[in-house]
Amino acid sequence: MLDFGIKDVIDILLVASLLYYVWRLMKASGSLNIFYGILVFVVVSAVVSQVLEMKLLGFIVNNLVNVGALALIVIFQEEIRRFFLTLGSQRQINAITRFFTSRMHNPEAEHENQQIVKLVLACDYMSKNKVGALIIIEREMSLSDIVTRGEKIDANMSVELIKNIFFKNSPLHDGAMIVSHNRIAAAGCILPVSHNLNIPKELGLRHRAALGITQQSDAISIIVSEETGSISVAQGGQFKLHLASNELENYLVNALNK
Repeated sequence: MLDFGIKDVIDILLVASLLYYVWRLMKASGSLNIFYGILVFVVVSAVVSQVLEMKLLGFIVNNLVNVGALALIVIFQEEIRRFFLTLGSQRQINAITRFFTSRMHNPEAEHENQQIVKLVLACDYMSKNKVGALIIIEREMSLSDIVTRGEKIDANMSVELIKNIFFKNSPLHDGAMIVSHNRIAAAGCILPVSHNLNIPKELGLRHRAALGITQQSDAISIIVSEETGSISVAQGGQFKLHLASNELENYLVNALNK
């Protein structure tokens, strides 16, 4: 008789959650086919060793799994680093704190929303005037290594300052602006470029850089197209294209207040 209890249900749910999270990481990095290939290999390994009980083939497959595990650690070291950094973040604790204080006056949340409004106003101006811009909002994972690649600013958020940074004749125009702790940390920063083959061909280097940083961190990228004036957002290796100003504001409020 099959003995199936509450611990088995919890075990299945935990494995399913882990697989889903790995799937999201692979999808964000453009390695979804590798994820499917690993799943197929694991299933074949289980069938050969447990169901068919082929000892010789099972021995070979099990050794390939051991070698393959080391190879995967080397190949996906950035994704593994991101996984453990996310595990160690305070985001869930912050979410619980916000839940219990949501009915109370929260000056920190109000201040953050004011900074979001300044970002949106600056993006709206640049969109209407077709001024290209790339703004990266730091979250739990530090972007200090990216900040060192640009010009350090460390200034309060200001619509006029953002507009001047991305002014077409500005020397910082082509780089990324980093926002950290509701302050402009740096500008003219160089970002890693995504090599995801599924990026639409009409999107240029600015969009690829915006996606690249979100594949390696939990940052949020805001992109204003110089050609069309279109506003887009990248997060977790995914784009949300052609946003209106109010949609951008709603997106940032929801994403940054989680």
